[in-house]
Amino acid sequence: MLAAMTHVASPSCRWAFLGTAGIARKNWQSVHRAGNARLVAVGSRDVAKARAFIDECQRSVPVEHLPEAVAGYEAVLARDDVDAVYLPLPTGARAEWAIRAAEAGKHVLVEKPCGTSVAEVEAIVAACRQAGVQFMDGVMFLHSGRLDAIRGRLTDGAGGVGSIRRIASQFSFRAPEGFLTSDIRARSDLEPLGCLGDLGWYSIAFTLWALAPRAPVAVTGRVVAAAAAPQSPRPVPVEFAGEILFPGAEVHPPIATSFFCSFLVAHQQWAHVSGTHGSLRIDDFVLPYCGETASFTVSHPDFVLDGCDFRMERHEEVVTVAEHSQSHASAQEARMFHDFSALVLSGRPDQRWPEISLAVQRVMMACVESAAAGGREVPLPA
Repeated sequence: MLAAMTHVASPSCRWAFLGTAGIARKNWQSVHRAGNARLVAVGSRDVAKARAFIDECQRSVPVEHLPEAVAGYEAVLARDDVDAVYLPLPTGARAEWAIRAAEAGKHVLVEKPCGTSVAEVEAIVAACRQAGVQFMDGVMFLHSGRLDAIRGRLTDGAGGVGSIRRIASQFSFRAPEGFLTSDIRARSDLEPLGCLGDLGWYSIAFTLWALAPRAPVAVTGRVVAAAAAPQSPRPVPVEFAGEILFPGAEVHPPIATSFFCSFLVAHQQWAHVSGTHGSLRIDDFVLPYCGETASFTVSHPDFVLDGCDFRMERHEEVVTVAEHSQSHASAQEARMFHDFSALVLSGRPDQRWPEISLAVQRVMMACVESAAAGGREVPLPA
């Protein structure tokens, strides 16, 4: 007689959301697709708002076990069935609740920008380290499998771009009507960094990733355009341009990288890496275009002189990676929650992630300082 087999459930990281911002709807699905995560609670100051959020998400992406709607963030942090919290709260409120979550023994995933100052993010990271919990910001593209393929081309080897000499990027979207008068991203009391915090963070993160382990030495920044919602105490950047300066390597001179972010320009999210042997272009480095693959282009054009015939020949290779853009376990947002949950379940926080967040915040705030000084170059500490 065969012995009965007992099914043992795979361990899951138990999540709670503090807040019901729009991006949290995407991450309802991200938790569901992660494979090692489960959403158990959604907290809001208004419990009816939490219930409405759950109902809306359940209609779009049904899950087997509905999370509980909880009144108040304190009640969420007091629960014994919550391992990690995701904070999509406005930037002005993130530091307080990230620190309180860490002090309650919860692992912390926070939307970007992580705080309104370097000091706030340093305090968050210190609290998480003191509590022995994982901290990470919510930049999804850093979990994309496409980055491994890109890294393989940022080299001097065959098919690579050679030594990097320039990186330029842009992340922009044309805000819908009413955005600059009603959206919290146009309010300095809630989102004081405007488009720089909302969009520029991604460009800075990509640039630091591409040139690692080199660290930047200085920045310049300029507010190209600013606006303020009626309730806003001060204007916020709605277009921002910046440069991040890096030391050279070996015989090469320093590297000047640039980025532009805007709420006023049509959707663009490209990054272009120029090297001594070629260049690499990503047309969708933040939010992959819809499909079952993610791609980028490596270019090695050749200028040919043949008598009186002058030819610029296009030699391009499109590299594709099997990775869904959304609604799938392979999508970068699901991978982010999977990666974070795996760290929680391992009991071994990875300190590289808070260091990444701190590095981006330091560069971003130095850009703000430069812009306030009319574009003066601001050095970064070694």
